Amino acid sequence: MADAYIYDAVRTPRGKGKKDGSLHEITGLSLATQVLEALRDRNDLDTSKVDDVILGCVTPVGELGADIARTAVLSAGWSQYTAGVQVNRFCASGLEAVNMATAKVKSGEADFAVGGGVEAMSRVPMGSDMGAWPTDPSSAFPTYFVPQGVSADMIATKYGFSRDDVDAYSVESHKRAAQAWAEGRFKNSVLAVKDQLGLTILDRDETIRPNTDMQTLGGLNPSFAMMGEMAFDSVINQRYPEVERVNHVHTPGNSSGIVDGSAGVLIGSLEAGQALGLKPRAKILGGASIGSEPSIMLTGPEYVTRKLLGKLGMTPDDIDVWELNEAFAAVVLRYMQALNIDHAKMNVNGGGISMGHPLGATGAMITGIALDELERSNKSTALITLCIGGGMGTATVIERV
Repeated sequence: MADAYIYDAVRTPRGKGKKDGSLHEITGLSLATQVLEALRDRNDLDTSKVDDVILGCVTPVGELGADIARTAVLSAGWSQYTAGVQVNRFCASGLEAVNMATAKVKSGEADFAVGGGVEAMSRVPMGSDMGAWPTDPSSAFPTYFVPQGVSADMIATKYGFSRDDVDAYSVESHKRAAQAWAEGRFKNSVLAVKDQLGLTILDRDETIRPNTDMQTLGGLNPSFAMMGEMAFDSVINQRYPEVERVNHVHTPGNSSGIVDGSAGVLIGSLEAGQALGLKPRAKILGGASIGSEPSIMLTGPEYVTRKLLGKLGMTPDDIDVWELNEAFAAVVLRYMQALNIDHAKMNVNGGGISMGHPLGATGAMITGIALDELERSNKSTALITLCIGGGMGTATVIERV
């Protein structure tokens, strides 16, 4: 099989996912279109050589529906011969798209493919597509369905993380993100989003709060306590009877932000890159996905990491840079605890708590962030992973060229 390489990775800034957010006037199609235009223009890319564009999208309804990837290909003026497909693996959709593009290149099905994602959460709210798992008793009851926030609170309770622990993690996320922007760490990968007149409306992540502190976060009420009291604590306690009582510690301040955004990663074989005069930036060593217990839901990253590292003959000590989406603070704290990872290597530029989590795009975004960090810090390997609704995990390992 051929090796697969990353040639470029770009993303939009993340805009607050509400009506007063800077990107609210920009459609998801426009966000994805601008990413594809940037990939083409930055690399003087003959788009007829790109076989497929795979975009994660978790809420593919309304203006995000009807195969947003193919629509974006055409909207960006790419070759009509470039295909497009939308994929949904919940929060890991963007990374799954990267892994699918990688598999196409490795198998020889594609010379080049783009893996990326898009979500316009201010325009198409999370949950707009509904779904059977939370609403159909035949699926919800036997799997002990609870909302993700209750799952995150169960992780905090089961593995011993207090409100101070999760708040302290949040403070550090904002501090790191602010420092990353101040030092220009994202300048080569973030494209300025423009409106129909060509005017820049956002050129940096919008939800970072550099002055976040423990006192501010301490004044926020738990987001999921009422849900728990209504029914869901007793549901998840049936699955985890060893936990006497769920301690609700997650708030809007230590959970990922709702944002709009898009990202794309250009992946190809070495031969295809040489033919177009492109220089690879990283080699993709491998990817994997796994299922995990669906009620606690968000512990999948630990298990998929062990699976992938085992397949690659690696250990955690072989990884220099770690990127785990900050869906909830306890998710990252448990991951570091389980794999004995130094926080100094984890999410060194902040993450979803400080910059937001545009669902279908996040996996591709943090792939680019990991690549930039490898180059900035002159390190070798990075592992990218996300927790996933329904109890899953997806991961990818890349090696800087």
